[in-house]
Amino acid sequence: MSLLAVPNVSEGRDFERLEKMERSLGGQVTLLDRHTDIDHHRAVFTVAGPAGNLAAALIGLASTSVSEIDMTEWQGVHPAIGALDVCPVVWLSEERKSKAAEVAREVGEAIGVMGVPVFLYGDVASDNDRRERAYFRAGGLDSLWQRMVSGNLRPDFGPDRPHPTAGATLVTARAPLAAFNIELATDDVRIARAIAGEIREQPDGGIPGVRALGLELSTGRAQVSTNIHDPIGTPLGEIVEAVQEGAMLRGTNVVEAELIGLIPQAALEDYPDDVPIREFDPAFHIIERRIEPT
Repeated sequence: MSLLAVPNVSEGRDFERLEKMERSLGGQVTLLDRHTDIDHHRAVFTVAGPAGNLAAALIGLASTSVSEIDMTEWQGVHPAIGALDVCPVVWLSEERKSKAAEVAREVGEAIGVMGVPVFLYGDVASDNDRRERAYFRAGGLDSLWQRMVSGNLRPDFGPDRPHPTAGATLVTARAPLAAFNIELATDDVRIARAIAGEIREQPDGGIPGVRALGLELSTGRAQVSTNIHDPIGTPLGEIVEAVQEGAMLRGTNVVEAELIGLIPQAALEDYPDDVPIREFDPAFHIIERRIEPT
C-alpha cells in the first residue's frame, strides 16, 4: 500500500455517528486504527491504500463529516475549526512524497466543492506563514470567520468564508509524525501549559519539531498534548524525559502516556519502562508491522 492518511474529525462522543463516518471510507482502503477522545471531542482515523483509492475514501469521509457534524454546537479541549478538521496525507518513503502532495491537493479541491474552505499547510502551504496549523486555528472558528470575511485570509480551495456548520478544513502532505499525549499526576492545567511552553519549538528554544499544548481532562488530570514532527530524530522517550523534568520541578510527575494512531519503530528507541503508554500494542501501533513502506 502506497500511502497513509490520518484524518481528524471533530466528533469523539457519538459512536453511531463515528460508525457512519467509518463506513463512508468505503471498502477500497484499509482502516488501521480509529482513536476517539471524549475530552478532545475528536476522532483520528489511520487509513492506508493506493493513491486513487485513498483520495476517494477521504472525499467520502469529508462529505459525511460535513453532513453529520455541526461546529456551532462543538465543544472540546483540543483546538478545532472544522468538521473534518485536519486531513494529512502521509508518505512512507521519499519516492512517494510528490504523490502524497498530489492526493492532498485533489482531496482539498474536492472538499472545496462541498462548500468548505480548505487551507493547505505544512510542506504544501502556499507561503511560509501558512505552514503551521496554529496560524489558522488561533482564536478558534470565530476568529477564522472574522479573518476570512475581512479578506485577510483566503482559502486555497472553496468559498471565501467558513461553511455555516462544517467550518473549514486543513489539508497537508507529510512524513509520519507522532501524536503523543502525556498525563500528569495533577489537575492543575497551569502546570501542563507551562511545561508545554517549555518543550514547544520556539525561535529561542524548546525541542525542534515539537508542538505542544497544556489541556485539562475530565479524568482529573492535566495533559501535555504534543505533535512530534520527526519522531525518529526526536523519539518519544526524549519527550517523556523533558515533560518529567518540568513536572518534577513543579512538584508533580508523569503518570502515563497516550499514542494517537501509529508510529515508526525507531520512535520508541530508549523509551522508559516506568511510563506506560495506555493500550499500546507494538503489533498494532508500529507502522512497519502493519504495512510495507512502498
